[in-house]
Amino acid sequence: MSKENKNLIELDGETLSLEELISRFKSQADELQQLRQKNTDRKNRQDSDECLKPYQAELIRLQKHLEDQNKRMIILFEGRDAAGKGGTIRRVTRYMNEKHYRIVALGKPTEEQRTQWYYQKYISQFPRGGEIVLFDRSWYNRAMVERVFGFCEENEYENFMGGVAGFERDLVRNGTILLKLYFSVTKEEQARRFERRRTDPLRQWKLSEVDLQAQDRWDEFTDVKYEMLKRTSTIECPWTIVRANDKSKARINAIKVILNSVKYDDRDCDLDYVPDPKIVISGARELELMEAQKIKSGTFTA
Repeated sequence: MSKENKNLIELDGETLSLEELISRFKSQADELQQLRQKNTDRKNRQDSDECLKPYQAELIRLQKHLEDQNKRMIILFEGRDAAGKGGTIRRVTRYMNEKHYRIVALGKPTEEQRTQWYYQKYISQFPRGGEIVLFDRSWYNRAMVERVFGFCEENEYENFMGGVAGFERDLVRNGTILLKLYFSVTKEEQARRFERRRTDPLRQWKLSEVDLQAQDRWDEFTDVKYEMLKRTSTIECPWTIVRANDKSKARINAIKVILNSVKYDDRDCDLDYVPDPKIVISGARELELMEAQKIKSGTFTA
């Protein structure tokens, strides 16, 4: 038998070389590892969703309180693309009474809306008494996406930045509960999530043209984030930053922030309502950290 024939192996009626057999084994081992990882990820998601349930029950109590008191609540979900805003909104509202909340995610302004007062399309979505409205991106589009991509004029940007604090103070003064959440991820984590969107058929719809440029414009988004926090985080309407590299921790801590924003009866005293200080920080503290980074390295890195 030749040396070449000695390297041939019969397997299930198929003749394979030793190299082909090794390659097939490695491929199957990789597939098995990927399957195990998927199962682990699925189990982790199930476990984290189970941990959310007691807090989701509290959200129902909060919602009932707002309904009984005829109170209005607005929650803004802002942050970089792929920061986990949508996933958190789904967990917040999963068990809520659908009659008393709405999720608002507005698209590009129509030609008619372009001729209107900037806030007009948002005000039309504001809550009635006893209702919560969750904005998946809000009027702060002007401070972030529109600013970076040049979708607004300089005077439009300055008018917004100069007037938004007064606009929000009026909302709060007239009885609306306003909560502003900014979800923050690292550049590396955002890139990983974009790649998953690109390769996963179930997530490809999430990948927009703006997303595709987010990594290239990372520094620009960081600069406008700093300006936004510096000029629009006020005593009456402060920003709360949620570190969102770990989605599970971001979700449960965001829910804790929401629960702590309203005093309501019958709260489950056995639950821990204190947000993790490594996950949730104030807008003022985020500004301090960003300024320290700039002093140290000459540029913002958040």
